[in-house]
Amino acid sequence: MDAEEPRWLSEEETESWLALGSMLIRLPAALDAQLQRDAGISHFEYQVMAGLSMSSERTLRMSELAVLADGSLSRLSHVVKRLEQRGWVRRTPDPEDGRYTLAVLTPAGWDKVVATAPGHVAEVRRLVFDPLTRAQQRQLREIGHRVTTAIDPTGSCPGTA
Repeated sequence: MDAEEPRWLSEEETESWLALGSMLIRLPAALDAQLQRDAGISHFEYQVMAGLSMSSERTLRMSELAVLADGSLSRLSHVVKRLEQRGWVRRTPDPEDGRYTLAVLTPAGWDKVVATAPGHVAEVRRLVFDPLTRAQQRQLREIGHRVTTAIDPTGSCPGTA
């Protein structure tokens, strides 16, 4: 085999890759559709508010929130602006270091997360966990960690262990 020859995927690898690709496209769209239909928000908006809801004092630096929500700082900034307009998030300078901006989940934002979470969790359970056995769920977690680590060996991606 020539040193320049690509390592082509086997038939089984190709089937796995196509199944993963389909899931990567369809799952976010399905989750987004449920959240839009039931709560009037996008999946990314929910990720931002849920991330804040699980943080200390429901507050995070925008840069930390961008990593947690798997989005760029620019995208996060636009989304937080929309969430501010709805009264669900507010921004404030970081009192420990004014070079940073904090995103804070407001009481109304907390109420929105609390109202939205049950439907979102039900959809995640229906689409991801219910079709899998416990062993497959553990395998999925391990696979997710391994692929995420291959993408980002520094571990800055959320969920890496």
